[in-house]
Amino acid sequence: MIYFMNGQFTDQEGCTISIDDRGYYFGDGVYEVVKVYNGELYTAEEHFNRLVESAEKVKMVLPYSKEELIGIASELVKANQIETGHIYIQATRGVSPRTHQFPEIPVTPVVTAYAINNPRPLKNIEEGVRVKIVDDVRWLRCDIKSLNLLGNVLAKQEAFEAGCAEALFVRDGIVMEGSSSNVFGIKNGTVYTHPATNLILNGITRRVVMKLCEELAIPFVEKEFTPIEALSMDEFFLTSTTAEITPIVSIDGHPIGNGQPGTVTKQLQEAFARQIPVPVKAN
Repeated sequence: MIYFMNGQFTDQEGCTISIDDRGYYFGDGVYEVVKVYNGELYTAEEHFNRLVESAEKVKMVLPYSKEELIGIASELVKANQIETGHIYIQATRGVSPRTHQFPEIPVTPVVTAYAINNPRPLKNIEEGVRVKIVDDVRWLRCDIKSLNLLGNVLAKQEAFEAGCAEALFVRDGIVMEGSSSNVFGIKNGTVYTHPATNLILNGITRRVVMKLCEELAIPFVEKEFTPIEALSMDEFFLTSTTAEITPIVSIDGHPIGNGQPGTVTKQLQEAFARQIPVPVKAN
């Protein structure tokens, strides 16, 4: 397996992280996950734009341009012969003796990345998943795709222990998002989701769904809703880079609609599948 670390493509032995890396000490860094379909990066521009934006929000200057980062990701796909999978890339503030404030002597961010094969989760896409409501006790900058994910990890584990695939965050009586996804309810043919504020991550697949709704003339509303309103939805689904559009068939054990993936969700899934890059046929 070929990795990328600080300007070099290398094997696993060549990937050595310093104990003084601020990502290790503080989670002081940002990251992205980019899907690969049929050997091609999917929505790469959007993902790497967001990586740059996240870095700017934490006052980090990345050592590579967006175009260079896309080039690195593309090379990893090729080197590892990835057909369907994803790229993981992260940047930490760099290596410096442990102090909470930024290093007094400027250091270069540490950029690492890898590519792995990862099949589409077709069973979940077709059958749907169950989710569990969890109190959202995370910090107030969920719009930054940072390495500070302990709150998400604990919520996901709580859901997992309850036999659910995802945690549904609720803050001050409002449904926010999943621990690693955005969430959407459908009522009378209209898709509802939480507005893109600092309290959720504006997911790339979330944006794709917005565009698909526009193309399909499906009403789409960014509006807060409560857990009680969530339970009364006709359909519910979640989105992420790796989960795509996955139906939610129950929340806290309560079935959504008839407890099966709904027609609007299926319509969006079909539209999503149509715009996935297809294999290039040899002449």
